[in-house]
Amino acid sequence: MHYFEIKDGVLHAEGVNLEAVAEQVGTPTYVYSAATLRRHYGLMREACDAHKDALGDALIAFAVKANSNLSVLKVLGSMGCGADTVSEGEIRRALKAGIPASKIIFSGVGKTDSELAFAIREGVRQINVESSNELERLIAVAQSLGAKPDIAIRVNPKIGAGGHAKITTGGAGDKFGVPVEEALDLYAVASNSEHVNPVGLACHIGSQITDLAPMEAAFKVIRGMAETLRERGMTVTRLDLGGGLGVPYYGETDTPPPSAYMAMVAGVLAGLGVEAAFEPGRLMAANAGVLLSRVVHVNERTDGRRFLVLDAAMNDLMRPALYDAFHDVKPVRPVEGASLPHDIVGPVCETGDTFARDRELAPLKAGDLVVFMSAGAYGAVMGSEYNTRPMAAEVLVDGDKWAVIKPRPTYDDIFAREPIAGWL
Repeated sequence: MHYFEIKDGVLHAEGVNLEAVAEQVGTPTYVYSAATLRRHYGLMREACDAHKDALGDALIAFAVKANSNLSVLKVLGSMGCGADTVSEGEIRRALKAGIPASKIIFSGVGKTDSELAFAIREGVRQINVESSNELERLIAVAQSLGAKPDIAIRVNPKIGAGGHAKITTGGAGDKFGVPVEEALDLYAVASNSEHVNPVGLACHIGSQITDLAPMEAAFKVIRGMAETLRERGMTVTRLDLGGGLGVPYYGETDTPPPSAYMAMVAGVLAGLGVEAAFEPGRLMAANAGVLLSRVVHVNERTDGRRFLVLDAAMNDLMRPALYDAFHDVKPVRPVEGASLPHDIVGPVCETGDTFARDRELAPLKAGDLVVFMSAGAYGAVMGSEYNTRPMAAEVLVDGDKWAVIKPRPTYDDIFAREPIAGWL
C-alpha cells in the first residue's frame, strides 16, 4: 500500500499536490511519502512481534543501499529501525540520521581495513564476514585496536533467487558469502580467536523474491548449520536472514505479505532460541517513492513509432536500463482519450535510455507531468551526472508538509567539484 492517489483531479503524495512540487522544485524530482515508510516498517514490526517466541527481539535493519537519503533514514530510525550497511559512508549516514551503532549491521564483500576499523571504533552491532581473507584482516585490525567485535559468518547456501540474475546473491556462482563447509570452518577459527566474537550466521539470497520456497530452503540450511555449530561446542545466538522479499511493481496481489513471510521464518526457527535480524530495503522504500518528470515532447515518426520523450533519463532512474525493470508510468493529471502505444524514453545519448517499449498510455503532450511509480528504492541512490545532467532533486512529504531533502545541484555546483589542473 502507498499514499499516492488522485485528489481533485491531480495526483497527490499524501496531502501534497505534485503539480505544486513540480512548479516549485522542477523536474525530474523524487518524491517520498513518510506515511508509506512508516506503514511498511510497522507491518514488518508487527509481523516480527507476532512470533517473538521463535524470532526473539528481532532487529529490522533497513538496507541503506536501497535509499540512503538522510531524511528517509531519519523517518525509519525514529520508529526504531536499524540499518544494514555496505560501506563506511553508509554507516556514517545511518549514524548521522540518528540510528544507534547498536542497530547497525556492516555487510559487503570488499570491506577495507580502514572501513573495518571505523566500524569497530563506532561499535556497530555486528560485522558480517564474507571470506577467510576478510576474517584474517578483521582479526588483525581488531587486535591492533584492542577490540573484540561481534561478527557473523555470511553463508552462500547455493540457493539463489530474485527478480533478475543481477540481483540474485545466493547462487553457487555469486560473489557473496562462503559455502556451508567453509563457513563452519571459519566459525571455528573465529571462535578460537581472542579478537573477534562470533555470534551467528548471515544469509541473503537475492532481491525481489516473490516465492517463499527458496527462502525457506535457505533458512533451513542456516538452521542446520547453527545446530551443527552448537553440537561442536560453539555458541550461536543470532541469525541474520537478510532481505529480498518482493514488492508489487506490477500491481500483483499475490506477492507474499510480511505476515506470511514471518510465519514461514518462525516455522523454520521454532525452538532454536536465537535472535533474528532482517534487512528489508526495497520492501520498505520502493512503493514509498515516485519519480516526477515532465514531457519534453511526443515524437510521432512516419514509420509509426511514437516516442514519449521525458526530462527524466537513465541517469535519474537506472533500473530499466540495468535490469529491464518495469515501472508503471502515470500522468499526474489524468487525460482523456484512447490509449496508444508509446516508447518512453529520456534525453540521454544512449539507446539504452529507454524506460519502456510499446507502453499503452493515453495521449500526452509537451509539458504534461508523469510519475514513475514504485521508484523509492534503487532510484536516486543509483543516479549519476552522465551527459552533465544535474541529478534529480529529492522531496519528502509528511501529511500536508513537504521539504526538499536533497536539492538539485546547479551547474556551478557541478563544476566546483572539478578543479582544473593548475598547469593548464
